[in-house]
Parts: sequence; structure tokens; C-alpha cells
Amino acid sequence: MSVLPLVFTSGWASGINAYAVVLLLGVFGATGLSDDVPETLQRPEVLVTAGVLFLCEAIADKIPYVDSAWDSVHTLIRPAAGAWVGAVLAGQSGSLNDAVAGLVGGSTALASHAVKAGTRMAVNTSPEPLSNVIVSLAEDLGVAGLVTFAIFHPQAAAIIAAVLLVGGLVILIFLVSRIRRFLRRRAQRREEKRLAGRSGSPPGW
Repeated sequence: MSVLPLVFTSGWASGINAYAVVLLLGVFGATGLSDDVPETLQRPEVLVTAGVLFLCEAIADKIPYVDSAWDSVHTLIRPAAGAWVGAVLAGQSGSLNDAVAGLVGGSTALASHAVKAGTRMAVNTSPEPLSNVIVSLAEDLGVAGLVTFAIFHPQAAAIIAAVLLVGGLVILIFLVSRIRRFLRRRAQRREEKRLAGRSGSPPGW
């Protein structure tokens, strides 16, 4: 069976939380739940590193504005991780060229990372921090659930990942316009306050 569906799903998940993907796949392989996971992902140092970085991301991802800074740092890391996971999965399976798998995993991770980062920018326009925690938990659960599902039902999981990716990109278009409107309104208010400070009159007078 081709490993392409698993590569695509892991790429989508890597764009959201690459460390969770490496950790989950490694655990599934180490515990014998899947024969599709290569030895590279099962190595103790890989699992420990992924686990520590996952905990760091779990904290940073729930703090307003820190999450966006974390996303910026991971703009290259997540696609690279998606490409690496895809390549090692293909190498284990032998049913797909490593370069093709890396391209699929990396490009899918880049697209889902763009959705995640854009969504967080929109969420950060809200003054309360609870929405960041809710969105972060939903992302963590979504990644864990879909990667687990992909181990046992790779084709169905890939379809779900594709729907989520397309839907996320469509939503991102709406969120980008919302963020731009928010930034324009904020700039306009700052300009009104600046002019009011110069004239000594309240804005709108």
C-alpha cells in the first residue's frame, strides 16, 4: 500500500504541531502499533527531544502574541519537519520516492502552517486570552486524533486532512481581510488621538 496518504496527513499535522507528529509516530512505532514508522523516529533521543519541544510549544502556543512569535520562528521549521517526516516514511515503505514524499510533506506543512499562523493573528485581535487556549487545545487534539486515525486508516485520514486544509485556506482569506480592517481601524484611531492631542479637542470635534 502506498504511504502517500500518511505522508500527506503527517505533513498537514506538522504544519500545526511538528513536535507532536514526531512524538506520536515515534511512540506508535516503538510500541509496535505500526510497522510503517521507521526506526529513525523511534530512537530514544528523538522521542525525548520531541517530547520536550512539544511541552514548550504547548505552553507558548496558549499565550497571546507569544504564540504568533513562536509561529514566526517555526515558519521554516514546520515545513522542514513535514518534509523530513515524509521522506523517512517513504524510505521505510519503499512505495514512494523520497524526494516526492518530502515535497508533498513539506508543501502541505507550509500550507497548514500559514493557516495556523494567520488564524492566531486573528485570534490575537481579541482582548481576552481564553480564545488562545481554546484554539490551541483544539489544534492539539486535532493533530493527535488525525495522526492516530491515519495510522489505522490512512486514506480516510488524508481525505479529512485535505478538507481541513482547503477549509482552513478559505477561512484564512476571510481572516486576512478581518485583520487588515482591524489594523486600519486601529491606525485611524491613533491618528485621531494624535490630531486631537495637537488641537486640544476630543476626536470627532
